[in-house]
Amino acid sequence: MMDKVSTPRKRMTTWLGAAAVAALIAGGAVESGLIAPNSAHAELRSMTQAVPAAPSFADVVERVKPAVVSVKVKVQNVADRSGDGDGQQFSMPDLPPGHPMERFFRNFRDRQEPGERGQRGQRQQPRRFGQAVGSGFFISADGYVVTNNHVVDKASEVTVIMDDGKELDAKVIGTDPKTDLALLKVEGSDFPHVRLAGQKARIGDWVVAIGNPFGLGGTVTAGIVSAQHRDIGAGPYDDFIQIDASVNRGNSGGPTFNLAGEVVGVNTAIFSPSGGNVGIAFAIPASTVDNIVTALKENGSVTRGFIGVQMQAVTKEIAEAIGLSEPKGALVAEAMKDGPAAKAGVKTGDTIVAVDGQPIREAKDLSRKVAQVAPGKSVSLTLFRDGKERTVTLEVAPQPKGI
Repeated sequence: MMDKVSTPRKRMTTWLGAAAVAALIAGGAVESGLIAPNSAHAELRSMTQAVPAAPSFADVVERVKPAVVSVKVKVQNVADRSGDGDGQQFSMPDLPPGHPMERFFRNFRDRQEPGERGQRGQRQQPRRFGQAVGSGFFISADGYVVTNNHVVDKASEVTVIMDDGKELDAKVIGTDPKTDLALLKVEGSDFPHVRLAGQKARIGDWVVAIGNPFGLGGTVTAGIVSAQHRDIGAGPYDDFIQIDASVNRGNSGGPTFNLAGEVVGVNTAIFSPSGGNVGIAFAIPASTVDNIVTALKENGSVTRGFIGVQMQAVTKEIAEAIGLSEPKGALVAEAMKDGPAAKAGVKTGDTIVAVDGQPIREAKDLSRKVAQVAPGKSVSLTLFRDGKERTVTLEVAPQPKGI
């Protein structure tokens, strides 16, 4: 019985083995006794291979995070601070009743000095000061810290909280409201610090933002550079980088890094109909930060160049009317009497298309370029007038106060 049962099994096994070999031979060539599978076999084999790991920001974060700080500010006359910056009064996000984060946000909103009580226990009028929070970062080993102007505006006391929790008193060295930058100084040495990027970030580059959103210090988010040269109406020198890394209240003044660990921008504003992150944040580019910080460190303030012209945008219709091949440059609406431009022969109706050979794309381009020129230095303006280009040279003056 065993022989009758086992013999058919042996035959069937032999037949299946031959069929399998035949199938493999049909699917690929046999060389030196080895079967070379066809492309279909290779595809099946590749599907079993390990998928490469996704990019990690851990190495960059580990290197730069110690240089990022939280900035805690004691503010006088809280009611006088308006707008929606980090130093202002906090409004509760729209949360459903009983949401687990409701208590946290309420505590964050109410984080202010308690009112005093009189001798009989009655609560007196609370003192008009509270606390604001923001972010910043060490720019040098000797204790200079960069943050936003609106974070420390009207501050009576400023405290820097390091990544390890250590608190240090900080002094405001100088501020520049027009670019919303401020420079602080803490006593000490050998602080962890980061450097500003020498090249601007490209659209599509990965970036990492680190800061203190809602008082949660050391928070790391990532995204990409979404756009460049954004004008959000914040000031005369708007030239923001737009990023989609999550940024919220408390992130202001904090750095945005490239993957080399260099600061490409300082987070300063968000676009948010609801008050929370919607993936559109704006950072001051490193080139602007470098110029402003250098001036604040040396002088405590920023002195900008001034040529004395009122400008108007060159629209398509204006370009056609004056004979320009395309809308570009800054149309001079008025050359101020006795100003540097008027003295050099600039007239109403001229279009400034270049400064020192650098093209002017739009009116704000001219403002930014002239502002960066040190007073007393000479520059050449390329003017378009009566269908022709001509060049004039003038000496840049210091910008008058209030302009």
